[in-house]
Amino acid sequence: MNNDPSAPGFWSALVQVLLTGTGQTLYMVSVALLITLIVGLPLGIVLVGTERGGLFAAPFGRRGLGVAINRVLDFIVNLGRSIPFIIVMIAIIPFTRLIVGTFIGTTAAIVPLSIVAIPFFARMVEIALKEIDPGLTEAAESLGATRGQIVRKVFIPEALPSIVLGLATTITSIINFSAMVGVVAGGGLGDVAFRYGYQGFNTPYIIAVIIVIFVIVQIIASVAALIARRLLHETASQVSLGSLVSFPNGTQPTRSQQSI
Repeated sequence: MNNDPSAPGFWSALVQVLLTGTGQTLYMVSVALLITLIVGLPLGIVLVGTERGGLFAAPFGRRGLGVAINRVLDFIVNLGRSIPFIIVMIAIIPFTRLIVGTFIGTTAAIVPLSIVAIPFFARMVEIALKEIDPGLTEAAESLGATRGQIVRKVFIPEALPSIVLGLATTITSIINFSAMVGVVAGGGLGDVAFRYGYQGFNTPYIIAVIIVIFVIVQIIASVAALIARRLLHETASQVSLGSLVSFPNGTQPTRSQQSI
């Protein structure tokens, strides 16, 4: 590899390597994010719902079961957020090999990225849900809404702006972690910076990786902030809770009930 920026083909080679690394990073982040959403969102809802007075405080009519679920999940989330990523990546190598067949490469990197991101996002969801006015839940229950309706039509819409911002923070964390994966043959932009930049004594590659990651993070943050503002405006513009739920028999709430 030619380290002279003035040499013919240097910049075209750099762009090609960057495009490959960026594609690998986006692949890892996208799949890990999808898994994080599928697992982390319900996990955050259950964490809030199994607290005292929550929607799922007494599953199957047993409060003790709700307490046990809440404490176990809370422990798992705290454990996942407290262990450094590099240690998690090494510790779950046998699990990664079992799932993917190898612990090297971009696909294998998705496993530790997801395991680290899920508890982080679950905590973000929990914090967002706790910001909801408890009066909304009580009003929905008084209107005859089921627990599923409350989750879908009260919890999620009301907390969505905060969840979107939390999701953006989660994506940024996944991108940062994916750079660490690149140092241990995981591919992506981290691999470009380490192999072509550090080991190849080629500073332009390192600078280019920093710029690309910065641009990606800024785009994600800006888009998330825009979406959150729009969602917040839509939530604030809703006239009443009555349009969200209906009584079990299908009738709509009265005008006085809609004003709750």
